[in-house]
Amino acid sequence: MLEQFKTRWEIKENWQLLFPLLGVLGLGYSAYRLAAVLLKDLPPVLVLLTAGLIFWLLLKLVLFIFKKLKHKWVVDYRWEMIRIFIVFAITGSSSLFVGRPIIALLGITKENLNPIVYWVLFIIIGLIFYQMLLVSFGWLFGQFKFFWEFEKKMLRRFGFGKFLD
Repeated sequence: MLEQFKTRWEIKENWQLLFPLLGVLGLGYSAYRLAAVLLKDLPPVLVLLTAGLIFWLLLKLVLFIFKKLKHKWVVDYRWEMIRIFIVFAITGSSSLFVGRPIIALLGITKENLNPIVYWVLFIIIGLIFYQMLLVSFGWLFGQFKFFWEFEKKMLRRFGFGKFLD
């Protein structure tokens, strides 16, 4: 069964199994957190059962997305797609953790600004850090080339293409 899995995901070395394992653990944690938020006042057994259902649904969704992106993203091996998804997940979470203190350091709060202006500034600052963190985490996970090309495409869409050439 493990050999089938390794063949399906084009895993040649045992260390590459780390990425599917991290992906499943991250998906399980996300499913549990969602279930815990949705069912916070219900018994833990019900939360765990719901987490199992959410995990299964998320897994089906992720595998569907993999299938759709298989031909769009240029990677050498299928397991690298898992690594790319992990980088996106870490970057999204990290940009929030970096953006919040920066906004506070600048003195921007919900109390001293209109909530709409606050959230627009929060999103802009978050996007700026997201761009930097995406390439950085991509490099750390050995996918710099993929994320640099992805970043250049995104910056072109934002109208900054003239600065890249």
